[in-house]
Amino acid sequence: MTTTPKTAFGQTVHHVELAGWLAAATELHGSGHTMFDWLGVEDAGRPGAAGQRHAVFLHVIDPRTRAGVMLRTEVGAEDALASVAHLWKGARWHEREAAEMFGIGVADEPEHLLLPDTFQGHPLRKDFVLASRVVRPWPGRLEPGEDATSAPSRRRTAPPGVPDPSWGPRREEESTS
Repeated sequence: MTTTPKTAFGQTVHHVELAGWLAAATELHGSGHTMFDWLGVEDAGRPGAAGQRHAVFLHVIDPRTRAGVMLRTEVGAEDALASVAHLWKGARWHEREAAEMFGIGVADEPEHLLLPDTFQGHPLRKDFVLASRVVRPWPGRLEPGEDATSAPSRRRTAPPGVPDPSWGPRREEESTS
């Protein structure tokens, strides 16, 4: 395996180029790592930055020794990840999730899993706006000053994922004035 292994906290991670992803996974499977654990994605880019990159991780286990190995690669906005579902059947679900939630292109384009066909965007990306926080307020306890029984003790901030207060649907009292 032509990778660059790094070990931290007892876990060895093999960093592979995207072109060598499938070859490295096939080599791991052939060496006895036949137990699939998980495949995950990390949004490693900055919102709005050119050349959006995602880090993809694959963790597999050798059932004889119970030793786990992790592969890591980076996928660009225009790149497609080679599927490893033919090696580990459980990887298909994880690849489908990566395609829907992060917009990762996966070879053998997977069908929808969690979101309807009409859904726009990829909800686990950093640049996805959480519009539901604007349309429907957070159901938890009100912040100080919001319930009109006490003076505000701090500046009110926007919910996470809302770009600025002017974004989103207008309230009725704002639109009539």
